[in-house]
Amino acid sequence: METIDGRTVALTAVAPIAWGTTYLVTDALLPPDRPLFAAAVRALPAGLLLLAWRRRLPRGDWWWKAAVLGLCNIGAFFPLLFLAAYRLPGGLASTVQATSPLVVMAIALLALGERASGARVLGAVVGLAGVTLLVLRAPGGLDAIGLLAAGGSVLASAVGFVLVKRWPAPVDMLTLVSWQLVVGGLALLPLALLVEGAPPRIDGAAAAGYLWLGAVGTVLAYACWFRGLTLMPAGAVAVVGLLNPVVGTALGALVAGEAFGPTQALGVALVLGGVLAGQHRRRPERRSADPDPDLVGRPT
Repeated sequence: METIDGRTVALTAVAPIAWGTTYLVTDALLPPDRPLFAAAVRALPAGLLLLAWRRRLPRGDWWWKAAVLGLCNIGAFFPLLFLAAYRLPGGLASTVQATSPLVVMAIALLALGERASGARVLGAVVGLAGVTLLVLRAPGGLDAIGLLAAGGSVLASAVGFVLVKRWPAPVDMLTLVSWQLVVGGLALLPLALLVEGAPPRIDGAAAAGYLWLGAVGTVLAYACWFRGLTLMPAGAVAVVGLLNPVVGTALGALVAGEAFGPTQALGVALVLGGVLAGQHRRRPERRSADPDPDLVGRPT
């Protein structure tokens, strides 16, 4: 077994660390009960600014590929994620999200022929167990709509992540991110107006929350995440995503005063162990360098 480059893993980890702040920012700063508006504001302004900076549009079949990626990774994922964040305790939503590595591995096997190593599957299972321990502290009951939204977000993002790897982009990561954000934002904006009505009043706290989610939780995070997908197996990248609930738990304990005890500490240890285990892969087979035994001892 060999380990994937540590710098690549560290840069990829920026994404789930940033995403781990979503639940706290949504709960503490954003207007309540506006998941579609929050998703649209998170995506469209950042996408338009990024597209204006990069100044490059898709060409050829990348028009429809960018549309598919934008709908999967942004247009469907964002509203489902925000809906789950509004309707579920953060820990429960994180538990559902923690199934993502196994879903990504299954889709990557079907779409890419990418077989996950035993260590990677074990890492995903151990990480899922760790997340389950983390959220035993989470209060509140089950909400069917919230659970369906969380599960739908996992499926949509898993398909989108695998397609990013299946379709190597002819442009840099920031340009690819801009295309997806614009597509997703344009799909979300009319839906938000139709379902939720006029935009809510945005105060300074909400503006700061949207700015954080757009700049750090979206542009920076997705650029790092998609870069990881181009350099690492899809399953390995998905396992790194388990850092998301760890960050959410830490922020909940430090900022919101949520309980954190030995059970949660064990959960953190299992998640980190699962992430590390998921970064090992089989060494490529090499031809033997041993001399031909029939030639040993013969004069040259």
